[in-house]
Amino acid sequence: MNVFVIGASRGIGLEVVRQHLEAGDRVIATARDDAGLQRLRDLGAQAMKLDVADPASVSGLSWALDGEKLDLAYYVAGVFSTEDAQSPPTQQAFDSMMHANVLGAMQALPQVAPWVQEAQGQFVFLTSDFAQIGGVESSRGWVYHVSKAALNMAVVAAQPDYPKAQFLLIHPGWVRTEMGTPDAPLLPEESVAAIRATVAARKTGKVGFVCSDVPYLRWDGTPFSSW
Repeated sequence: MNVFVIGASRGIGLEVVRQHLEAGDRVIATARDDAGLQRLRDLGAQAMKLDVADPASVSGLSWALDGEKLDLAYYVAGVFSTEDAQSPPTQQAFDSMMHANVLGAMQALPQVAPWVQEAQGQFVFLTSDFAQIGGVESSRGWVYHVSKAALNMAVVAAQPDYPKAQFLLIHPGWVRTEMGTPDAPLLPEESVAAIRATVAARKTGKVGFVCSDVPYLRWDGTPFSSW
């Protein structure tokens, strides 16, 4: 299986790469700095330099993937901040969050999805339970809430343009990474193993996906009751 992972220098993304390589898959993975690229090479992945927050960096992605058939692609890249609604976000903080979590995905999607469609494969976007509009109890991570809700909409809206590719939105859980903090209950290997099982269970031979077919799931495969 050919697998492409965007945002794989550490944490969940790096674990996605490790598990797929361990399963015998061919993996192309991106990182934005030399240290991250070296970690990917050390695992045995084909490393590609990419910074999703930099439009110029993302602009050549389709060319770099020319001729590939991607059975599975992941958009893992993202950032988090804890600011709440008691003070306005700075333009810099807002732009940084939206570039990484939304604009990066929207720029990468039309460059990667055609190669996923070539293989009638799956394109997984790591989202968050913070994207839910129903049941919100706190403004903690205010801009992050907004960015992940926007990501969900971007993916759902794009699905009909790529009917031979299956898009999935998956919340990885609260994972013990640098972003998730040491207090998180899930280890990266636990989250990723569950995500891989969930993705495999959703694989179908159906051709002709539409926006209503995009599932919004937890890492263990259980669907969210609302968006």
